[in-house]
Amino acid sequence: MTQSSSNKTAVFPPQHQNQQPGIESEMNPLPVYKNDQYKAANKLENKAALITGGDSGIGRAVAVAFALEGCDVSIVYYNEHEDAKLVQQEIEQAGRRCLLIPGDIGDEAFCRNAVEQTVMTFGKLDILVNNAAEQHVQQRLEDITAKQLEKTFRTNVFGMFFLTRAALPHLKQGASVINTASITAYKGNPTLIDYSATKGAIVSFTRALATNLAGRGIRVNGVAPGPIWTPLIPSTFDEQSVSTFGSDTPMKRAGQPYELAPAYVYLASQDSGYVTGQFIHINGGEVVNG
Repeated sequence: MTQSSSNKTAVFPPQHQNQQPGIESEMNPLPVYKNDQYKAANKLENKAALITGGDSGIGRAVAVAFALEGCDVSIVYYNEHEDAKLVQQEIEQAGRRCLLIPGDIGDEAFCRNAVEQTVMTFGKLDILVNNAAEQHVQQRLEDITAKQLEKTFRTNVFGMFFLTRAALPHLKQGASVINTASITAYKGNPTLIDYSATKGAIVSFTRALATNLAGRGIRVNGVAPGPIWTPLIPSTFDEQSVSTFGSDTPMKRAGQPYELAPAYVYLASQDSGYVTGQFIHINGGEVVNG
């Protein structure tokens, strides 16, 4: 859905999906991934990007914005094939190439293969966006099993590490790595303890890698979203929590994916050539220090 055809909302109809990461086409209302008033300026002309979780939510908004800016895009996603095909159509309508790569980023061999497929198809890799994530609500620490802990870290942290390591031999001076963290990395969440820990790890990884790669001319930054209306929300929370999602922010509403996309364009382009090791906080007015 585009910005011109949907109003921002502070209240959502109660809804729940039983499987993560969720199906965007089953959400009500549909997330707004594109702003019709957005003016592209070829900021990523002839670049090639790999985006995890690019089939829906924030990843979809970023993929479409990158394409509008002249970038070819590989979308790595789990198994939401219909959502992914819709994004592919959007990218191709913008005149760019799109490669769909389904699989589990928690698997190191898959991550290597995803990078290899991207480079083989586009001839290069300039931008890596580590965006895919999963989260599971638990009321008590004692309820978080070793299996859940390992799975959450494998998707959110190991996948980022595997993909970044596989991408580095192909990233040249001027390349950009962008990692999606969360406000939970800074403020925590009492029912998303393991998820919050993974997002904190992403922040530290981003800062450390930025200093490590600065001499090679590769920038590493991130975006720390607040409550954003994506498929992960109805597939994580109960119906009542979904119905009021985002209403506790100073702006009294959840954000829409399209409201984050320009930040990723900025971090991917040379507009941010003197920026590395930093996070942009897009969270509806929550003050975050650190």
